[in-house]
Amino acid sequence: MPGAHRAWTLLSSTGFMSVNPNNRNALEQRVVKAAEAALAAKGYASPIDVLIGIGWLDAGKLEQWRRGQVDYLERTVQTNLSRISEAMKLFRSWAAERGLSASETSYVARSPRRQTLRFSKSGDPVIEALYRTHWVSQELSERKRQRLAEKASRAPELVVIQPLNREWKCHRCGKTGDLLLMENPGPACLNCVGLDDLEFLPAGDALLSRHAKAKSARYAVVVRFSRTRRRYERQGLLVEPSALADARGDSLDST
Repeated sequence: MPGAHRAWTLLSSTGFMSVNPNNRNALEQRVVKAAEAALAAKGYASPIDVLIGIGWLDAGKLEQWRRGQVDYLERTVQTNLSRISEAMKLFRSWAAERGLSASETSYVARSPRRQTLRFSKSGDPVIEALYRTHWVSQELSERKRQRLAEKASRAPELVVIQPLNREWKCHRCGKTGDLLLMENPGPACLNCVGLDDLEFLPAGDALLSRHAKAKSARYAVVVRFSRTRRRYERQGLLVEPSALADARGDSLDST
């Protein structure tokens, strides 16, 4: 990829050296295993897939970054920049040997501001582009590759939480409420994040939810943590009132 050599030269010039040659083969095997697994499962592999697959990036930390709670992804990777650089070079070498197609992807935060997410400590545009690049199988049809690219670049859904602790307070205004959105400093109320005008649509009517979501320019998924299942479970959607009214009207017209 154009600029790739310059990007890794930039990393070396900041004082980060390559990994010990004795460890390179072991790292290469781990990188290839993670990349092959992602390619088989999704039809493409990304730097994030590799970092997760080799155990350097925790899924929980990745989610915090996706929500805009971490300023750059490399901060959460559990190794130094020289090791990350070496792993990414090995990953790109594997992709070239496999004859995969490069597809640059947008990464947008799961927050109301929808800011572009940053990967690297340096913020260098070339390094950022390398992180955003997905490597796609040539065996997929052109239409399938386009669908994968569109899906990967789609802005993530906003996630709003129904808290189990009713005594939480918004880090901005100090108030509380039935719903919150997590930000880097802490929980925020819907009024402070500009979502208080949305209407709650409980889960249960899949068709109505799909239509309301499609008609709403802004929406958020509402989840609640299940102590028994130890995971967050979907409770419904927040959608614009006019979109919900239109969707309900459509449902009545179709009956």
